Amino acid sequence: MVRINKYLAECGISSRRKSEELILQGRVAVNNQIVTSLSFYVDETKDSVTLDSDPVKRKRNYYILMNKPRGVITSTEDEKNRKTVIDILNIKERIYPVGRLDYNTTGVLLLTNDGDFFQLLTHPGNSVPREYEVKLDRDLETTDKEKLLAGVWISPRKGKFNKISFPKKKNNNFVVIECTEGRNHFVKKMFEALDYRVNSLNRTSYAGIRANIPVGDYRNLTQAEINHILYNYKKSNRKTRIKEQT
Repeated sequence: MVRINKYLAECGISSRRKSEELILQGRVAVNNQIVTSLSFYVDETKDSVTLDSDPVKRKRNYYILMNKPRGVITSTEDEKNRKTVIDILNIKERIYPVGRLDYNTTGVLLLTNDGDFFQLLTHPGNSVPREYEVKLDRDLETTDKEKLLAGVWISPRKGKFNKISFPKKKNNNFVVIECTEGRNHFVKKMFEALDYRVNSLNRTSYAGIRANIPVGDYRNLTQAEINHILYNYKKSNRKTRIKEQT
C-alpha cells in the first residue's frame, strides 16, 4: 500500500506536491471513484488509478544528465516552436528538466520522471549546490566580490553566493561561483544588482554532478551518482536508495 500522492509521483506524473494539487482538483480516481483525500492509500496490485480518465501506471524511472547547448529551451514544450531539451532526448516517456537554464546558458542539466527525485533536488531546504562559470563585461572588483558573498538584494529577498574564485590569473572578468539558490535568472540578477552584465554562463555542476560529456549529448546517471545525491541532500532519510534501473 502506498499513499496516493506518492504513487502519482513514482509513476512520473509530477512531484508529490503537484500531485496533491491534482488530487484536490478532483482529477484523480481510484477504481472509477474520484479521490480528494491526501491520506488515501493505493493497493498497487489491485487498484486502478486514473488521471483525467487516463490510466496511471508505474513506469521506469529515468535519471539523465545533459550537457545543454546554447539556443535550446529548458522546457517540455515551447509556444514559439523553438527547440527544447526534450527534443534532444530519444525517450518516449514524459521527462521533466530539473530547474531551468536560460536559452543561451550551457552546461549541466538533470532531467527525470521521478517526482520525488525532482523535489529533492529543487527544494530550497536541501541546499543543493550549483557551480557556474561566468564571463562578465568587466573585472569583478574585490569590494563587489565581498558583497556578493555577504548577500545583495534581489526581489523579493536577499541572495548570496557561497564561493567565488578566479580560475584565470589576471582575468578577473571570468569567475566561478557556487550557490544553492534556484530562482529564475539568479546568477544574472545577482551580478546585475551591482551593475555587471553576464556575457556568458555555463553551469559546470549540479549536486556535485559534472558534465563529462560533449555539449549537446546526454547519458543516464550512474547508480553511484544517484546514491551520491540521495546521501548528501536527502534530509529525511539518508539511507534511502533508488533501485537499480534495468
